[in-house]
Amino acid sequence: MRNYQFNEYKNLNNSEWNNIDNDELDDIDFEDEDEDGESGTEMRRRRRRKTTRRRRRRPTRRRRPTRRRKPTRRRRRKPTRRRRKKAVRRTDPRRLQRLIKSQARALANRIIRERDLKSLRARFGRIFTSFDPADVIENQQETVTKGLWSGGLGNLVNMFTSSNQTATQKRYYYEIFQSGSSAVGSEPQYSIAWGHVGGSGSADEGGQVNDTPSRAIYSQYRNLLLEPGDKMFSINGVDTDNCFFVNVNRARFKERLDEGNMEFNIQPLSGDGNMNSAFTGSHVSASLVSGPVVRLVDDSKITDTRIGQAGQIYSLVSGSIEQGVHSKTAPIHYGLLYPQMGVAVISGYAMNASASFNVVTGSEVPGDNAYKLFTAMSHSAAVLTDQSGDRLGFAARSSEKVKSTHYFVRIKNSEYNFSNNPTFITGSRGQFAQKSFLFDPKVYVTSVGMYNNRRELLAVAKLSKPLLKSFTREALIKIKLDF
Repeated sequence: MRNYQFNEYKNLNNSEWNNIDNDELDDIDFEDEDEDGESGTEMRRRRRRKTTRRRRRRPTRRRRPTRRRKPTRRRRRKPTRRRRKKAVRRTDPRRLQRLIKSQARALANRIIRERDLKSLRARFGRIFTSFDPADVIENQQETVTKGLWSGGLGNLVNMFTSSNQTATQKRYYYEIFQSGSSAVGSEPQYSIAWGHVGGSGSADEGGQVNDTPSRAIYSQYRNLLLEPGDKMFSINGVDTDNCFFVNVNRARFKERLDEGNMEFNIQPLSGDGNMNSAFTGSHVSASLVSGPVVRLVDDSKITDTRIGQAGQIYSLVSGSIEQGVHSKTAPIHYGLLYPQMGVAVISGYAMNASASFNVVTGSEVPGDNAYKLFTAMSHSAAVLTDQSGDRLGFAARSSEKVKSTHYFVRIKNSEYNFSNNPTFITGSRGQFAQKSFLFDPKVYVTSVGMYNNRRELLAVAKLSKPLLKSFTREALIKIKLDF
């Protein structure tokens, strides 16, 4: 109402001002005064008398002759109006809360309508079904272990060296295969090396002083496994200057070796009474009378792990997988295990004491000590068995943490009861091939396709056996997707 009156007043004033001519401004004033009546005339007379009295009292001043100015035309003044301040509208929190609730209620109703519409369409059959957020469980992590050797075997009983290795390579290490290196499907399983901190037990290469394979091997594994500044491997607190290194092939153990599931079986050698310099690797043989088989396992079942530069560290002690550590209170230490690096370190002195290795440590003597460990392990795996009849090979498993996502596919009784298979229908009108399918069609689910939002096929899950589906049967299929 206020706006309407203000606009009328504004339009009226504008029209009056536009109609008034500048020359008629004085006449209009006088006309208005005449309309006031006699009271207005009397007031004008009194004002004129006062002004004339004031002029008489003032002293007259001589004015300088001024240049007559050209009469200027009076400018028409535009009526001014006050701008009304815009009122600041304060937000009512209760009103805002009611607005939010109403919008949330509208959104919930829309979701319910869409869900009801989908369920209604399901009665007539569907091709795609979107996963409900509650049916998808992400970031599930589990540890998966399996046999370390080719074919998923957990115990390596057949061991062969490679004929493709050169004589120079064999001075450093021996690569072990599960079958003849020239046979079809033969793959490297692990390697054996021996090293000495001072370079003893091997001859110089190329005439260089202290440039021996044993020194290079020890330095290589020292830099790989020990902390900066450590000079020698310490086994049960005793520094060891010569060690055997068993290195599992990287493709075999994937993430890490499975501690608690590794077992070394080493048959003693016929090294007692032989001259050290003459008892080289190519001249040794397994002994059947020098003592029982040396069986080694890690101590992960009785002690906590240690953490070093190469990750977790365990000790190799006397024992077996079936019986555990032989002496839990005072275990006999033979070496170290680095499961994350796939490396086992075995003391040369421990092998001398328990398996008659008689390790060659003479200066400038090619002892070929790595071949001794291969002879002892391969003979034990090929010939000997334990009390249960299992071969005493190299038992080991790999361990890997796998992240997976679980999808639960829920098939209701009214869904997916028809097939696009041409054998499902017959005739030009698309009649059921079986008359019994008219009111009770039956199909068999064999696979589940997983699509993205653009209906592009990403993965296919296969069922172990066909699953019967009809109007009287529902199904719940769990799909596991590993990363």
